[in-house]
Amino acid sequence: MKRRDFVATVSLGLAAGLPGFAKNPSVGAVGGDLPADANASVQGASPAMPLEFASALGAAEAIRKKQISSVELTQQTFARIDRCNPQLNAFAYQTRDEAIARAKQADEAQAHGKSLGVMHGVPIHVKESFAVAGHPCTWGIPSLKDSKAPENSEAVNRLLGAGAVLLGGTNVPINLGDWQSYNEIYGNTNNPWDVKRTPGGSSGGTAAALAAGLGYLSIGSDIGGSIRVPAHFCGLYGHKPTLDLVSLQGHGPGGRRESPGFSTLLAVGGPLARSADDLLAAMRILGGPADYTAKAWKWEMPVARHESLREFRVGYVLDDAYCPVTAETKAALERVIQTVEKTGAKMKPGWPVGFKINEMYENYMFHLFAFMFSVQPPAEREAFLKEMSADGQPAPGLAPFADWQTQNFRRLGFRAQWQKYFEDVDVFLSPVAFTTAFAHDHSEPQGKRTIATPQGARPYFDMVKWIAPGTLTGCPATTAPVGRGEGGLPIGLQIMGPFWEDATPITFAKLLARELGGFVAPPGFSA
Repeated sequence: MKRRDFVATVSLGLAAGLPGFAKNPSVGAVGGDLPADANASVQGASPAMPLEFASALGAAEAIRKKQISSVELTQQTFARIDRCNPQLNAFAYQTRDEAIARAKQADEAQAHGKSLGVMHGVPIHVKESFAVAGHPCTWGIPSLKDSKAPENSEAVNRLLGAGAVLLGGTNVPINLGDWQSYNEIYGNTNNPWDVKRTPGGSSGGTAAALAAGLGYLSIGSDIGGSIRVPAHFCGLYGHKPTLDLVSLQGHGPGGRRESPGFSTLLAVGGPLARSADDLLAAMRILGGPADYTAKAWKWEMPVARHESLREFRVGYVLDDAYCPVTAETKAALERVIQTVEKTGAKMKPGWPVGFKINEMYENYMFHLFAFMFSVQPPAEREAFLKEMSADGQPAPGLAPFADWQTQNFRRLGFRAQWQKYFEDVDVFLSPVAFTTAFAHDHSEPQGKRTIATPQGARPYFDMVKWIAPGTLTGCPATTAPVGRGEGGLPIGLQIMGPFWEDATPITFAKLLARELGGFVAPPGFSA
């Protein structure tokens, strides 16, 4: 594999009110699995929205109002997994006994007037790469097939601490390094919109499960679009948080914990869901310092800059010669711009003044290489260097510290450039990817793959280009479903916001759903 191919490969995964239903014409056709004593819909959602496709907050409300118990909802979700998962293969493992026991605890607590938290009794899952004590955390690596995580990751502990019921872990590509989700241990995961296509990667199992109604909330990781692309491919909401806002302690092969305070400078963990409000709730659970740092500072999410679309100052770029999008993608995003403009929002087309996406991308790749080399076992570093320099060029990112620091100043310069931009603009809209979900292709090497589009075949690693600005700058970026292409496949919008201001892009996504509709259940899994 050429050096440039390897970089693009590893960049994919190391990263790691209830609006959106009222204008959703296909939701009314969705069938339900509600028990006899449960209401036909969840308060706050569309009257036609069945419980299996409700938001996590909607499910929590149904439990709180005793429309359904946590045990009933958990059993119902496992029954749905039994029906639907064989077509998807979304789960790497399931925690059935632990989940039922946990659901019973939630019901007992409620019977005594106690709440376990915002997600009291709600069935969720997590990406397999987040450690769950006593369960696999293989990252799809065959040699780790029989490994068991020694303890929970910080993210899992926080979700459990909020009262959630853990259903299991979802499938990933090997080493989290693909926009598809398959490996020798767990096999291949399919997209519920078209099982012949990928649900994305590396959080593909998570996205497929959520889109099919197999759980209510999940967490993924993102360094090269591994939250954003699966959300885009499966018609979901996903949020890449501000860099280092969500702890990645326990997000490592085998479930190991890295040194406290360690940062890749690129990778993040964040939530995927069926509503933007769930993203906000999840970020309040997941965000903030961990370990000894919590003794020195606390975190509270800054409020969104605005609460109505007409108040937003909106920047956008829908296409660029550096990574042109398909005609159907551009058409869908143009409809978004037209919709937002009609609300009275102030629109500002174009990149920030002086921004050059190709220079940003080169800096992104430099830092990715430096990180990858830094985490190689000493015995493997020589082979790593040889492989990365196989095309006759020196591997980037492996320079003397002074040169590395120069590149780091450039990285911080890009962040400062965007923060200056966000003084006059509240959110920046762009594609998540140049195309919709593509057909399964497991050929090797990845660098030789292409993606078919109506406008012709495209290089496989063009998939990383639109997500790179948010990753390199560390700014938060939310994916929101905004339409479907000619083949009926979902199309998402990327909403980038100012550093630390995660609520601003998420709230924009929530408000946009009121105009365009939000999550739509895949037809083959809606009943």
